[in-house]
Amino acid sequence: MITYSIGLKNKFRGITVREGMLFEGPAGWGEWSPFLEYDDATCVAWLRAAREAAVDGWPAPVRDVVPVNCTVPAVGPVTAAEIVRASGCSTAKVKVAEPGQTLADDVDRLEAVRDAIGSGRVRIDANGAWSVDEAVRCLKELKRFDLEYVEQPCATVEELAAVRRRTDVLVAADESIRRAEDPLLVKKLDAADIAVLKVQPIGGVRACLEIAEQIGLPVVVSSALETSVGIAAGVALAAALPELPYACGLATVSMFTQEVVAEPLLPVDGLLSVKRVQPDPALLEAARASESRTAVWEERMTRVQKRSAG
Repeated sequence: MITYSIGLKNKFRGITVREGMLFEGPAGWGEWSPFLEYDDATCVAWLRAAREAAVDGWPAPVRDVVPVNCTVPAVGPVTAAEIVRASGCSTAKVKVAEPGQTLADDVDRLEAVRDAIGSGRVRIDANGAWSVDEAVRCLKELKRFDLEYVEQPCATVEELAAVRRRTDVLVAADESIRRAEDPLLVKKLDAADIAVLKVQPIGGVRACLEIAEQIGLPVVVSSALETSVGIAAGVALAAALPELPYACGLATVSMFTQEVVAEPLLPVDGLLSVKRVQPDPALLEAARASESRTAVWEERMTRVQKRSAG
């Protein structure tokens, strides 16, 4: 196993460095990169996904390419426009409701994105930061940007359901599925129009396919901010879904300052090719974490492996 540590071009989820572990098995390479604030119990699903990638492999694809959106962090409008124009994507997901920022900041960012993307699609992600009333109020202001949907406007499933009843903007559920004791509660409460699925947090491609079938909603496959090794699993999921009506949030490798593969999974004309990737030894070595950070991750892996075995 190799622990990596790679900088981010812009702060995202409150971090500027992404860390994780990569390992090879009979089916190829897998990535294990749960965020540091996650407890060991949460990390077990992430380990199942990594083992599936490295040991079991993935289901056969039904498509050769996957449409993707670019992701715009909570940056200023100039940087936001630059990210969109450089991406080549016709869909952009824009972070909103960033702690310490205001609705005016979101408006400025969205104006820049809408101008840069022209007639393309724009979706927003609040990461559960709003209350129901805040979400309704903010969506009234932001819907003028012709929003494709709002992702996780509030923290709970019940709140998502309340927002959905009070807005005509489509609602997508992310954390309410991947971090819920009952991922199907979203369906039971009619709380969302779209399901956002992430391979590592849910426990693998097959686990996601099972949820997709049970939840009965259109699916957007999204990244957990991984290297191309982890992104390949997301692409495999998107490629195996029977239907894929929306662009997926898998074009996040461009947010890294370096990569571990010679040909990173970067979109061409808004599309990612469906393929396995192989780390380049020199690039892998360049991304290797320090001994102290490696020790932290190895200790963490040992604990999670024990929990997984139990």
